[in-house]
Amino acid sequence: MKALWLENKQLQLKTDLPIPSPPPGEALVRVLQAGICNTDLELIKGYYPFRGILGHEFVGIVEQGPENLLNQRVVGEINAACSQCRFCRSGVPTHCENRTVVGIVNRDGAFAEYLCLPVVNLHRVPDNVDTDAATFTEPLAAALEIQEQIRVTSEQRVLVVGDGKLGQLVAQTLALTGCDLLVVGRHANKLAILEARGIKTGFVDAVANRAFDIAVECTGNPEGFDIARRALRARGILVLKSTYAARLSLDISAIVVDEITLIGSRCGPFSKAIELLSQNQVDVKPLISDRYPLDEALAAFNRAQEPGVLKVLLDIAVAS
Repeated sequence: MKALWLENKQLQLKTDLPIPSPPPGEALVRVLQAGICNTDLELIKGYYPFRGILGHEFVGIVEQGPENLLNQRVVGEINAACSQCRFCRSGVPTHCENRTVVGIVNRDGAFAEYLCLPVVNLHRVPDNVDTDAATFTEPLAAALEIQEQIRVTSEQRVLVVGDGKLGQLVAQTLALTGCDLLVVGRHANKLAILEARGIKTGFVDAVANRAFDIAVECTGNPEGFDIARRALRARGILVLKSTYAARLSLDISAIVVDEITLIGSRCGPFSKAIELLSQNQVDVKPLISDRYPLDEALAAFNRAQEPGVLKVLLDIAVAS
């Protein structure tokens, strides 16, 4: 099969890889479409020493698996858990001590014609959610994880720093809470997508220091972190949604003095994400900047790294 392979920070399109054979409890999924994520770009820079097939945002069709999922479109949670460790036993499989992670940690990913994933990780895509929208399930779930971790109310002032792919989804999901929301970024065209949904936006100089109860950092760079941190009132909450390839310097004394709560946030609830897509409560279509066939995956990655680009999709196969 064809797949996009990462090794020693170098990408290569391979055409002679074997189709994987699903072990017990897993399904074989024929990938229809996959999205390039910032984490994929960070992996190329060495964020984690991954070797194998990249990609974790996908929609596919089950070709081998349980009868109720055969020939159905599915999306998949990316953490494959052991079900035995203390985190699994306590109902937190995303932190399984022995987990593999699709396209990130010890498990081949979705930039390929086929992948294997535990059946328990798969979610059927409703008929009224098209494949383009369904490809955003994983990052949309990650955006929703914030509201699994903290309570966001209409009385709170909330700042989102970053107008990129994840920042857009975080903003749309937080806007549903009715909070006093401001999204800041550097790109007028990206901010305009949110403005069209009635979300208040601005450039980074619009952020007043010590004015927000919650700040969500979605840029993945130190400057974004500093903006989010300075924006918080005492006892504010700083949510980090980014992975950082480079080390981040913190003013720990200021965090202690202001009693700031610092929260890391990553994978989230797929069922709730699918429900939002099915009910058209979020709009992901404006976030699609471009699409490429798998044969042009290297060009797709070059495109995804261009300034101002949002989601780049890889069309892997045509649904039959």
